[in-house]
Amino acid sequence: MSSSRPPEQPRFRSIRAELVAVFCLTLLFVFSVNMYLFHEINAMIGQIETVFSGNSELNDLQERLGSVQSSMEQYLSTKSSDDMEEYFRSQQDFSEAVSRLNAAAVNDADALMEKNIRGMAGQYLALADDTVEARRGRLTRYSSLYESATELCGYLDTCIFSLNNSRLEHNTENYGVLLSSLHTFEIIDTVLLAMVGLMNVFLVVLLMGRMTKPLEELALAAGRVAGGELDTPPLEVRGRNEVSVVTQAFNQMVASLRANLRRLEESMAAESALREKELLTETHLKEAQLQTLQAQINPHFLFNTLNAGAQLAMMEGADRTYAYVQNVADFFRYNVQKAGSSVSLGDEVALVGSYVYILNVRFSGEIGYEQDVDESLLSAQMPSMILQPLVENCVKHGLTGMDRPGRIALSVRRDGDAILVRVRDNGAGMDPETLAAAAEKKPGSGGGVGLYNVCMRLKLFYGREDVLRVESAGPGQGTEVTVRIPYEEALDV
Repeated sequence: MSSSRPPEQPRFRSIRAELVAVFCLTLLFVFSVNMYLFHEINAMIGQIETVFSGNSELNDLQERLGSVQSSMEQYLSTKSSDDMEEYFRSQQDFSEAVSRLNAAAVNDADALMEKNIRGMAGQYLALADDTVEARRGRLTRYSSLYESATELCGYLDTCIFSLNNSRLEHNTENYGVLLSSLHTFEIIDTVLLAMVGLMNVFLVVLLMGRMTKPLEELALAAGRVAGGELDTPPLEVRGRNEVSVVTQAFNQMVASLRANLRRLEESMAAESALREKELLTETHLKEAQLQTLQAQINPHFLFNTLNAGAQLAMMEGADRTYAYVQNVADFFRYNVQKAGSSVSLGDEVALVGSYVYILNVRFSGEIGYEQDVDESLLSAQMPSMILQPLVENCVKHGLTGMDRPGRIALSVRRDGDAILVRVRDNGAGMDPETLAAAAEKKPGSGGGVGLYNVCMRLKLFYGREDVLRVESAGPGQGTEVTVRIPYEEALDV
């Protein structure tokens, strides 16, 4: 028991997924831009904050210098242990602040002054310590040490103040530059956000256009098809979403409608051609019967009467009369019994023999007749009353009035996929003009079915055009008519 697997559906991206993807991408882009600008602005604010850090350190250094000087003076005046501890604490703080100053030799003037301040701060701390120690030891020289330390403190304070002013001027310029850069970043941020917004709008419009344009084309094409314009060219399938699936299904539907309509037209055309063929066949058969049997008598009564005459001639011993009457009776019997139906090639050849016998009795044996027939082909089917009209034409238009004996030759041979039946005479022949018009000759009021009728019936019977050919070498050279019967079709009929 076999299980049928449903056909695999084509994978496609839904419109909902495309909209979500566009929204997420634009949101991610906006978020990334904002994060970048936030980082840059914060970094710039940090730089702005560090611009005046050097001034803050110098102010702190200046304050600690004043604290050392005041705590030293307080101890010198009181010599208390608390004031000494306060001195050592302020000295330690000042030393830590001094240790952060530049100690390397550089080309920058501010950095060089900072190095000098560090050196003088070391000297000042040494003088202050010497002053405190001299006061503890009650040495009288502590006052001179104090004056030197105070003088150096004043000079050091002046240098710190000067360096602070220089850095403040420089940092003010840097602050202006950084502030200007910050404003520039704000402008860039605004422009970028505006660009992102415009890009987002552009993407949405583009996506909507991709969706709505195929739908508009589909609607227009559906309207044309509904109006009967099935020759509408197939729509272009864009992308892989629901709209593309509907578009592809619409193209297939229109193609199926065109194919069905074409098959219907072909069927109607074939039916009409078949009906026309049947009508033409019926018409030509009736014409053949009327042209062959022009006498207004009952054919059955005629050939029954001829049979009676043949029997009477046989009883009286008139053999030639018997043979003649018998051939005439066979000729009319063939017309009555075979008219309107397909017959074998052998029946047609036999009818030609009877017809030539009747003619020879009529013309006192002046027409010579010979046949070269491949008997294996005599079972092939063909329309009735084909060969006899050809022989009749030979006699009527070729042999009548000749001053030499007339001859008619009938041959039946196979040539590849066809059976060739040739009827040849040695009569008057035809000039090129008469030969060209021979196949178009229609039945007249006189005797004979005519080549036109024979040709049309063969074409209708076999459904081919190459069924009859008339040839003549010229006037006085005789005429040859060739009937081409399709071998396989003649055997299958």
